[in-house]
Amino acid sequence: MESNISFTLKVWRQAGPKEKGAFKDYEMKDIPTDTSFLEMLDILNEQLVEKGEEPIVFDHDCREGICGMCSLYINGHPHGPATGATTCQLYMRRFHDGETITVEPWRSAAFPVIKDLMVDRNAFDKIQQAGGYVSFNCGSAQDANALPIPKTAADEAMDSASCIGCGACVAACKNGSAMLFVSAKVSQFALLPQGRAEAARRVKAMVSKMDELGFGNCTNTGACAAECPKNIKLSNIARMNREFLCAKFKD
Repeated sequence: MESNISFTLKVWRQAGPKEKGAFKDYEMKDIPTDTSFLEMLDILNEQLVEKGEEPIVFDHDCREGICGMCSLYINGHPHGPATGATTCQLYMRRFHDGETITVEPWRSAAFPVIKDLMVDRNAFDKIQQAGGYVSFNCGSAQDANALPIPKTAADEAMDSASCIGCGACVAACKNGSAMLFVSAKVSQFALLPQGRAEAARRVKAMVSKMDELGFGNCTNTGACAAECPKNIKLSNIARMNREFLCAKFKD
């Protein structure tokens, strides 16, 4: 049965990267509990526009839990209190009538605020670009069994590739580390024979770029994996460390 809730929304407002930001309170009345969190923000923005006020800027795209653009820090959790889900998959039934809901952007030196709740996550793109691509020979079709891949390795590579690069791991980490994201991108190639040829160059380049962009160090608290909307495993970090050390020893 559908019900409505009323609550106070405490939202971070910041006019630009170099401007000082502050929280601003908004009273939300009779919001249906089957409304998604982003739909609730849409309702608030419509009310602000009607009043002649500046709407709240926030990132969103697919609204289907695929792209990871909906990067909001809600009540101390990246993407909110729901586990294994993005902000767009969070519904107001998760909250209580009369509650105060605090909404912030990702907090990381490598993710500067553009405006309000939107941050610049180009740092992740630069890390992936540093990793490069998998080289292969074009031409006639290869035999289907030319590159046998164990099912366990293929499954683990696919699990790693499910990382959507939303940045929740960085937001959850007290050090602002990007190790879970980078290790997932390293693992999705390192586990497959197609990625082994350039594995050493790839891991060194991606780790170097990660450090260059100002991400913090990993201290294995596990907050990144706990808050990841795609449940990327912490074991990827151990694999990346092994790949990196092996590459350095080969040098």
